[in-house]
This record gives sequence, structure tokens and C-alpha cells, in this order.
Amino acid sequence: MSYFSKTIRITLLFSFLILMFNCTKKTDEEPNPEPEPGNIPEVTTSPVTAITYMSATSGGEIISEGDSAVTTRGICWSTGHNPDITDDTTINLEPTVAYTCAMSDLTASTTYYVRAYAINAIGTAYGQELSFKTIALPSVPELITTEISQITQTSAVSGGWIVVQGSSQVIARGVCWNTSPLPTFENDHTLDGAGFGAFTSNVTDLTPNTTYYLRAYAKNLNGLGYGEEFSFTTKEAGSPPTVITLDVTNIGSNSATGGGDITDQGASSVTIRGVCWSTSPEPSLADNFTEDGPGSGVYSSDMDMLDPETMYYVRAYASNNSGTSYGNEVSFTTQIAGVLGEPCPYIPTVTYEGKVYNTNYIGGQCWLKENLDIGTKILGSDEMTDNGVIEKYCYEDLDENCDTYGGLYKWDELMNYTNTEGTQGICPEGWHVPTIDELNYTLGFLGSEFVAGGKMKSTGTIEGGTGLWYEPNTGATNESGFTGHPGGGKFESGWNSLGETAAFWTSSEVSDYSAWYLYLTTNYDDANLESTQKGSSYSVRCLKD
Repeated sequence: MSYFSKTIRITLLFSFLILMFNCTKKTDEEPNPEPEPGNIPEVTTSPVTAITYMSATSGGEIISEGDSAVTTRGICWSTGHNPDITDDTTINLEPTVAYTCAMSDLTASTTYYVRAYAINAIGTAYGQELSFKTIALPSVPELITTEISQITQTSAVSGGWIVVQGSSQVIARGVCWNTSPLPTFENDHTLDGAGFGAFTSNVTDLTPNTTYYLRAYAKNLNGLGYGEEFSFTTKEAGSPPTVITLDVTNIGSNSATGGGDITDQGASSVTIRGVCWSTSPEPSLADNFTEDGPGSGVYSSDMDMLDPETMYYVRAYASNNSGTSYGNEVSFTTQIAGVLGEPCPYIPTVTYEGKVYNTNYIGGQCWLKENLDIGTKILGSDEMTDNGVIEKYCYEDLDENCDTYGGLYKWDELMNYTNTEGTQGICPEGWHVPTIDELNYTLGFLGSEFVAGGKMKSTGTIEGGTGLWYEPNTGATNESGFTGHPGGGKFESGWNSLGETAAFWTSSEVSDYSAWYLYLTTNYDDANLESTQKGSSYSVRCLKD
């Protein structure tokens, strides 16, 4: 029991003794007087005051003694309506008109009903019924301990979350720890402010290679509350990092992207990290490797100068002052070597929903050469819905524009109403909606975003008698073979930019309301990755898995 709780009880007891000096609790041995003819008293019930979790005070006032002197007066109470002298009752010993009595041994958080009473030789009279509710018992905070992370030789990070402050505000919070279970505030502890909500605690001055027990705590005026207990073991002196190898992506004929995730820096901070690879298992720093700087967490590494159609083994690595660690081994096979702008090796065409699409090879990636054109045409005034039917817009509601430029799709529709990056969406089986990383790779392979646009746009102009672009179609060479046609788009305000803009969705979100897309324009030879509202409608190009 806390000091505060003891103080409450002593104060309440002192108050009860004062009232009980004048009031005594009626016992079953005290007989009621036999009634006589005449009028019983009139009495009113006094308001209930001094309510605690175990007691309260009320009383009464004798308005009239009736036809006989009042012999007994007091209050009676119960958890049911209309309490009488067969329920809990006190007797006031002073023959006064107004009197006060204390109710004791009550239950916390409980509704009671109380009436004053007065007895004369004629009978028993009751005042009006009043109700009150005792207060809740004094309570300590309730909280959750945060799982322990960033464990080193001498430190760790934890914290807590105050779920309930209890019957008074939290005045101190933190974590406590010890080498024995169930640590308390008397052991080592942090001080991390006060109040409700979440907090973070830095645990320091620990001993290497030692098991500790830790709990979050919170203190209010009624005492201490503790969260659940976690145990952890500090790192040995000189321990290296812990690293996980990520899956390899963007696999081309002579390049690929790997990476790692440093989940624990070990005894000291990571000074260098990267991936190493070889055509033999268990590659190490004695083989090919990247250097991707210091730090922890997830990182990406670009592997180049690879041989086509070759299996490679790759492992992430991380080094600190104590040594180098390697992640799990991952294998991948580079793509067949192709020629930029030519059909993809062994996949010159793809037939999908009755239409034949050509393919195009760019730096190990295999793209469809035409904008996707599948689904049921709906009018621009209609909304695309998740109805199990692929729906498309044709620019200005003209079928010939879908035949030439492909369909226009809202982001949710082309993603088949998922937000999974790299999903198949409405693409053919074995193909997917490209991610922003995959398009960044394409732009980089073509030289940079500042020149890639010209290499991806179809050549010629409408005014010049060939092509689908309006003049000037700046820098257009179609060197990549991508053959980007300017299908324009559809917005809430209407159709826009046919012949002037080529816009292709990615499967990468920016937020719940926007996503990334590739933007090519007639006036420039650059290519821009920008974000826009998902409610816009653009073209779709599919990329081979």
C-alpha cells in the first residue's frame, strides 16, 4: 500500500470517528417500538456529501415529531430503491432537529440509495430517497513496454506507452532494468518525462555479454504501474554487424540491383557496407563488391559489368571496427543479351486479349512497344468502378484514338484495385506495371532523364506528314525503340494534350491519393518522373517480369 493510500484511510477514519460519536449503526438486537394510534413524524433527507470509495455522509431534519416524541432517528441505505430500517442503518443519539450520520463499509464504484428516518411511538417515517455513487478505488497507471532494439555492448533502446493514467496524472515515467527478473523503480531506471502517451528510453551503462530484464514504469500519486517484462543480452565485446541480403531486382544482361538491411550494427557503428558477388557460392570481399558508405538499415547496391546468361551468387556485407559480417546468399541469372531498340530475345511479340503487341529491348529490360489497349470502352462522362470488368477511356470517346494511342486508365483500374508495387495489374500474365525504380533504371541506361525523353519518343510530326506528335517534337530519335506515342490524358476538367504529351503510369504510390508517372512532351527531349492524382487517366506500358 502506498503512503498516499494510507493517508487517505487515516483521514477518512478520523472523520468517521467524529460522526460515529453521535451516530451508531443499528443492530438486529435493537427492537422497534410497537405502533400506537396517531401521527408518525415528518422527516427530510439531507444531501449526500463527503463521498469516497468506501464512505459517505448524509442525515436528516425532523419537520414534525407527530403525536409522540421521536425516540430514534438516523439514515438507512441500500443498493436497491426505498431502503428502510431493515437495511444498513445508523442511529443518531442526539435529540436534535437536524442530524448528520456517516455511512461506512461501502463498495467502490457502486450506486446507493439513502433515506432519513424517524421513529416515534406511533411508527416509522422516511424522508425522500436520494442516490449517490461511490468513487473508484485509487489506481496506478496501466502501460505497455516497448520491445527492445538497437542493442549494443553497453546500451539499448526501449520505452513504453501509457494506456491509462489511473486516478491521477502520471508524474514520472521511464524504464527500469536489472540482471534479475521483475525490476522495479528501486533498480536502475530512466526518467522520461510525465503524462500520457508513448515515450522512448535510452538504456546506457550496461555490461557487455550480460542478460538484463526490463520493464516500463509509470508513477502517479497513488503508486507505480509496470508494463510487461522483456529480457535481452548485450553484445559481446568486439561483435560485428548483423546484415540481411535483399532480393536482386532490375536484372539485365550485364547489370542488376542488390542490397542489404543492417538490423544490428554490432559493437560499434558500421563504417562500410555493400554487396559482393561471384559466379561461385559464398562470395566475399575477395571477389567483386560495391562500397555504399556507412550507416544502418536498408541500402541499395548496383552491380555492373556482368556477363549475359550467367548465374551469380551475391551476399550483402557490413563492416565495423570489430570485423565484417555477411548476409544470406542469393542467386540470380542475368538476361540474354539483346540489342537496344530491337525485339526482346525469344519474345518478339505477345498476343493479349486478341491483340498482338511487339516487344522492345532496353538494357536488359523487355518492354511492350505499344500502349496497352484492353478492356471495355466507357464514355468519358462515366466513372471506372471495381466491377470485375477492365474499363478504358478512348480519347474524346473515339474508337480510332484507342486503336492508335491505346486506352487511358485511372490508376486504381490499371492496378486492378490493389496498391502492391510491381503488380501485374491489367498487364498480360508474366508482365507487370513498372515501378518508379525500374523507370529510373531505364532513364539512367539511356544516359539520364535530361536526354532519355528524345530517345523514347516516336519520331516525326503530324504536320510533317508522319508520326503522331505535333510540332516541334524536339530531340525525338526513338533510339531506344520505346516508341512513345502522345496519347494525352483525361482529367476531371476533360481531355488534354493528345499529340503533345505521352504519360505512362507506374505502380508506385506517392500517397493514398497520388502516384508516379513518366512524362514526355513535344517541346523537350528530357523525361520526367512526376506525381499526379490517381483520378487522372493515362497510358500504360507493361514490363516483363
